[in-house]
Amino acid sequence: MNAEEILAKLVSFPVLGGESNLTIIHWIKDYLAEHGVEGVLVPNEEGTKASLHCRIGPAVDGGVILSGHTDVVPVEGQEWTSEPFTLTDKQDGLLYARGSCDMKGFAACCLEALPDMVKADLKKPIYFAFSYDEEIGCLAAPDLVKAINDYYQEKPQFAIIGEPSMMIPTIGQKGICLFETRVTGSEGHSSRIKQEVSAIHESMRLILWLENKMDSLIGAGRTDDRFTPNHTSIHIGRIEGGIAPNVIAQECNFTWDVRTIPSETPQEVFEEFEQYCREREAELRKVYPGFSITTSNIHPAVPGLDTHQDQAIVGLTQRLAECDDLDAVSYAAEAGQFAEGGFEAIICGPGDIAQAHRADEFVSKEQLDWGVRFMNNLIKELS
Repeated sequence: MNAEEILAKLVSFPVLGGESNLTIIHWIKDYLAEHGVEGVLVPNEEGTKASLHCRIGPAVDGGVILSGHTDVVPVEGQEWTSEPFTLTDKQDGLLYARGSCDMKGFAACCLEALPDMVKADLKKPIYFAFSYDEEIGCLAAPDLVKAINDYYQEKPQFAIIGEPSMMIPTIGQKGICLFETRVTGSEGHSSRIKQEVSAIHESMRLILWLENKMDSLIGAGRTDDRFTPNHTSIHIGRIEGGIAPNVIAQECNFTWDVRTIPSETPQEVFEEFEQYCREREAELRKVYPGFSITTSNIHPAVPGLDTHQDQAIVGLTQRLAECDDLDAVSYAAEAGQFAEGGFEAIICGPGDIAQAHRADEFVSKEQLDWGVRFMNNLIKELS
């Protein structure tokens, strides 16, 4: 099977983030077995999902991990002009389907090259690492990274995460952390707004504090021009509260994210926000003793990536991609988690991130071919 044929199969599995991915992961495991490679599953506690890793080549230090995720984002509400989970060739040089770009195109390139990897006289091993639930917070990568470190006696050196980067080696990514804040005030007639405590009014003050915090980071010069925007961003994505225009809101909650440049962590923002919340609680409990603000982490923080230009992974990936350019991206990915696991990590994969998560998502045939050439270059490099 060539990359396009494999991609057609991979996109036919409509596995959304949060759902079971066993159909696609077992297809990949069976494909590996057909070529004499044993895929090792890393299941979740319920056994409803699994990541997979495998090794091709000798059990020696210094190998290269090729990593991607098997889940995609929903298509509901989007206006597609073709069937989202059927690879469609409109004879315009593009291949349309959900996941064609993000990021099953990379997996297809890996799997096309598998027979040649098996036949090659590799001096260093190549590993595949495919995860689940990346699209809802990179949830499976930490367990997958730990499994790789625990399973193999030898130590892989590099990890290439195939997120769509137009095959440009990408050495930086922002981290992300999601929070939910719940505000509990006192209900009453809206005419008593000064005698009660509106959860909505107080939520607005908290939201304004978060926006001002973002602006203060920018004003302090805490920027990184590799990224767009070039600063840590704080964004409120959802808010809910109140029951009627003339009723003071007793409850209000909002969700927010912090996307950090690599030199910063969301913990600093959270701790300062918590301090402000305690100050507001102390003040407003004078009016209503039951007033409270609680903030919880929706899912574990995803670390950023800050690979230095002089690390060996950078020169290697530039050779494989036949590209001297370097880039950084503002989206979160699993690369930072692989770096935390002790591997020199980088992002490089076919497709344009601008096409991800939208209707009529596509990867160009040219990009797919470039990805296959990348794999062939890797085989030569390690042989």
